[in-house]
Amino acid sequence: SSTMSLSEAEVQSARGAWEKIYVDAEDNGTTVLVRMFTEHPDTKSYFTHFKGMDSAEEMNQSDQVRGHGKKVFSAINDMVQHLDNSEAFLGIVTPLGKKHATQLKIDPKNFRIICDIILQLMEEKFGGDCKASFEKVTNEICTHLNSIYKEEGW
Repeated sequence: SSTMSLSEAEVQSARGAWEKIYVDAEDNGTTVLVRMFTEHPDTKSYFTHFKGMDSAEEMNQSDQVRGHGKKVFSAINDMVQHLDNSEAFLGIVTPLGKKHATQLKIDPKNFRIICDIILQLMEEKFGGDCKASFEKVTNEICTHLNSIYKEEGW
């Protein structure tokens, strides 16, 4: 559905939670990716230039991993800024979903993995309330991405 299921209060608290982690977008984005690659090594296969990296330390130092971590966080940040405008939100999510489905052919389950790691990191750094207020946003993002994938024939 094109309507967002978040109330205005939920949008505000989600933005507050996101701001805390987005302050260090590159470091936190890198941490999230490194955790994903370490805990789900199959996800590395999509990134040809990360394939040879086995140690978390090596990945943390990599400009490419850091660059992509920052890119992921920037994309989510754009979505978070438009949680109260479903048209603008979909304007960001739709091309992103299409690109990952058609060009990059990335399994949509990886979006859930990334979102879960972000929530985990939020909880570790800022506590359960922070995580709880962002959980609905990750569900919203994953739901929309999954429907875009279905439209693209996944």
